[in-house]
Formats: sequence, C-alpha cells, structure tokens
Amino acid sequence: MTFVRLPAVALLLAFAAPGSAFAEDNGHGPEIAAQSWSFAPPFGTYDRAQLQRGYRVYKDICANCHSMRLLSYRNLGEPGGPEFSPKAVEVLASQAQITDGPDDKGQMFQRPGRPADHFRSPYPNEQAARAAHKGALPPDLSVMAKARPGGPDYLYALLTGYREPPEGFDLAKGMHYNEAFPGHQIAMRNPLVDGAIQYTDGTKPTVDNYARDVSAFLMWAAEPKLEERHKLGARVMIFLLVFAVIMYLAKRAVWSRLHARDHAHTA
Repeated sequence: MTFVRLPAVALLLAFAAPGSAFAEDNGHGPEIAAQSWSFAPPFGTYDRAQLQRGYRVYKDICANCHSMRLLSYRNLGEPGGPEFSPKAVEVLASQAQITDGPDDKGQMFQRPGRPADHFRSPYPNEQAARAAHKGALPPDLSVMAKARPGGPDYLYALLTGYREPPEGFDLAKGMHYNEAFPGHQIAMRNPLVDGAIQYTDGTKPTVDNYARDVSAFLMWAAEPKLEERHKLGARVMIFLLVFAVIMYLAKRAVWSRLHARDHAHTA
C-alpha cells in the first residue's frame, strides 16, 4: 500500500464551510450532480467492498489531518458497515499508536490500538491541530457527509472537481480552481492522484474510484444505521399497503350492506 502524506492544509480546507475565508461565494452555490449510490433510498444498502476501500482512502489520506472521534475500530466489523473480520479489525486497530496512561510512574505511554479504541486523532489536542494549520481547526469527519448540503454527492464532486481555471477567471495566489467549491477557489491542492493507493480487489486505482469510495465510507460513518432505517421503512410501507387494502375491502362490505338495505326500503 502506498502511503500519501498531504501538506498541512490538506483536507482541512476541502471540507471547510462554504463562505469561509478560503472561498468567495456569490450567493449561488455550484450545481452538484447527483450520483448513483448503492445506499440510495428507499431500499438501498451499503456496498461492503466499497466501504472497505473507502476506509483505506480515509486512513491513508484523510486521517493525516482529520479525526473521526465518534467511531471506534470495532465499528468496522459491525453489521451494516464495512464488516471487516474480527481478526482484520484487530490488525487495523493495532496499526495505530494510542496514547494511554498514566502508568505506575505517572507517565503517559504509547501502545498499539485495540478494537474498543476510538479512531486515533492525528493531533494530541485542539491547540496542536490549530498550530499545524495556521490557526484553523481541521473538522472532524464523523458526520461530514450529513453536515454538508448534498452529502456524498458534494464530497465526490469536491474531490473530483479540480480543473484548470477558465480563461479570464481571477484565481488568487496560492488557491486552486475547483468546480464544486463555492466561489471555485480552494487553498488545498488536489489530494487524490491516480495510483496513490493500490486496491487489492481488482478495482482500478483512479481518482474517480478513490473519491467515490471515501464518500461512501463517510456516508456510512455519518449514518451507520441507514440499512436498518430502510428496512423499517419497507416494513411500514408494506403494513400501510395491506392496511389500505383491508380498509378498502371493509368499506366496500359496509357500503354494499347499506345499499342493499336502502334498495329493500324503496322496493
């Protein structure tokens, strides 16, 4: 696996709130194209292989700057998610060095991660994170897919939206042109390049697949119970359909008796 380390401003600016100091919004946000997702309502489900690939993209790229404090490594093996095997979850957790303690001497120490640990944050505290990003705090990605209008469609569009600026566009120094970002100017360079991560399941290592996979993974992180909600919705719809049929038949039975009685009285 190829490990890609991004510069200090990396993904922080990619997920910065529209209208921030990093972009000029003219009041009309860019049009975000709707993508085809396996988890789309009303009955969609997550693609397990896609979520596993998306975790790899997050781990090797996004995790250099962003935390996911609401997730634990054990969540990667739970039903409805990537569903890594218990052994794989242990291995993934052990790859992170977690600060623990104090020990018998009152000292903090580093140890391999365990499945029960929360995802390791790239910085020990908020102050360190701000210092590394010139005062800006990298947002946590746990619910990012639900926090931005367009959700995974926006994340995908952002990560694949880097282009050369059109002729006549006034691009500020140090900024990059992005079709999906409000104002089209973003301080982060393109974080994804073809071949940065080698997939092991035969999926092509392209920017399009990286962006699609990590967007799906962030959607699962933000809504891990989506499949349960879809199943509940299906049961409710079936119940309402059956109930409507029963009520229709009951109505016909009641009105047929009333019509028969009225006909007998007028006869």
